[in-house]
Amino acid sequence: MNFDDILIRLGEFGRYQKILYFLAVCLPGISCGVFMVISVFLMGVPEHRCAIPQLENDTFAIQSDHHKKLIDQYIPNADPDDSTLKYDRCQYYVYDSAAVQGNASRHIEKCSKWVYSEDIYKSTFAKQIDLVCDDRYKTSLAKSLFFVGVLLGALGLGILSDAIGRKKTLSLSVVAMMASSIGLAWAPNYIVFVLIRICVGASTSGVFMTGFVIGMELVGPSKRLFAGVINEVFFAVGLVLLAGVAYAFRDWFWIELSLSIPTVVFMAFWCILPESPRWLLSKGRRQEAEEVLRKAARVNKVTLPEKLFDEDDFDKKPETAALWNLFTSRVLLIRTLIIFFNWMVVSMTYYGLSLNTGNLGGDFYVNFLISGVVEFPAYTLCLLLLDRWGRKKCHCSAMLLGGIACLCTIFTISFGGEDLQWLTTTLAMIGKLGSAAAFAVIYVFSAELYPTVVRNAGMGASSCCARIGGILAPYVADSGVLIGGQYGQAVPLVIFGGASVLAGLLSLKLPETLDEGLPESIDDGVAFGTPEYRKRSKLSLTIDPPSASIGLTKL
Repeated sequence: MNFDDILIRLGEFGRYQKILYFLAVCLPGISCGVFMVISVFLMGVPEHRCAIPQLENDTFAIQSDHHKKLIDQYIPNADPDDSTLKYDRCQYYVYDSAAVQGNASRHIEKCSKWVYSEDIYKSTFAKQIDLVCDDRYKTSLAKSLFFVGVLLGALGLGILSDAIGRKKTLSLSVVAMMASSIGLAWAPNYIVFVLIRICVGASTSGVFMTGFVIGMELVGPSKRLFAGVINEVFFAVGLVLLAGVAYAFRDWFWIELSLSIPTVVFMAFWCILPESPRWLLSKGRRQEAEEVLRKAARVNKVTLPEKLFDEDDFDKKPETAALWNLFTSRVLLIRTLIIFFNWMVVSMTYYGLSLNTGNLGGDFYVNFLISGVVEFPAYTLCLLLLDRWGRKKCHCSAMLLGGIACLCTIFTISFGGEDLQWLTTTLAMIGKLGSAAAFAVIYVFSAELYPTVVRNAGMGASSCCARIGGILAPYVADSGVLIGGQYGQAVPLVIFGGASVLAGLLSLKLPETLDEGLPESIDDGVAFGTPEYRKRSKLSLTIDPPSASIGLTKL
């Protein structure tokens, strides 16, 4: 029997696989969801203005009429076109005379001390080291470099996983994630903070990807679509958990610490989780692989045949091809570029909308909570519609739905203002729903489009494109802060919406893969979607991308 035949006999998603999947995929997925967007609370910049030089106990909130008079005397008014900002954030008046009088000469200087509002946050790292005014760009840079870490982790730890095994790589990633996330709470300055966050990004990528591979390599072919989408649900659970913890503490130190300490539990993986039997077989360690499978059979209460493997089959070298083969044909070139662009846009939009929550207006924590909750119906729709509508219709519909919703916010912001703030937020959340659904679909869709001989390379390259989108997301999300005013709220949503609509329309150029035999060779990839290909290919009713590609969804 080949390995998938063994899984069918074993039970494609039996009790053993469910336990393994919950431990290796679901629980770490919650922490990974938390760490991917926790920068919203770590790097949040509260409302602020320059501190009054003559007042030691200055606060952002006005304490008295005398306090308000001092603020009016020392802090310039903001741009009159910006109705959202009352006082200048970065400059204050310096009076040339000893006493402050109505006719005293004065000039404007940049301030070096600020006071902050505590309406949303009590403390953030950005507030702690004053990442405002000329240093405001550093918040976007820190968020962006985190995704650079995710990219490095996906590449480096993916290679390490194939070299030394899934279990060892997962254990190393868990230790790195635990140490870096807990240590981040004591970061003394910006450079150390950014370097540790890069480590958190890399290790989070390793934990999510490697754990998912361990879990999915024991799941049978017909259950991989279900298991692949369910993993996204636990990622969303992490967002909901983050919203609750952040609301309770409102202090970046305690938020980070309380969500990092539970990762210590993952240290038990070394004792609990087995090595992936697929990986063991790829290294010729058949006896160890058989021990894992027979243990699974005992837990699932099934009986496996005495002889599981035909050694001659495992000695055969599979046909391979390089990534550049995807660019040797005009058809494959266009399809590959469209897939790459969709991965980049869906990642940029998904993370950008999560990071843009503070720019929407209304209750910040409620908005963030809703942005996590809307992912649950998104994934439910994917499970219900993927095998009914097909991959192309589902992906294009999700991208267009989310994109058009984001584009419509320009009208609610321009003509409705605060009166239609609820509608602006609703449209942004529909955009998040669409991007979450598209994120779940694009993995399945692209894995079925790439020929088998280059599927691993294609999915790896697609994941890199997604990381580029993640790197761009903070800059787009923070562009509204830099622009300011009424339209600053709309700009990020319009960029996300426009890119999503364009990517969704381009995806219409891709062929449908539902109920189609998967392309095996490069020639199959070129002919895929044509009547001739359908005639010569066998109908494929299951999704069976290589296991090494599974898990390159959000991470």
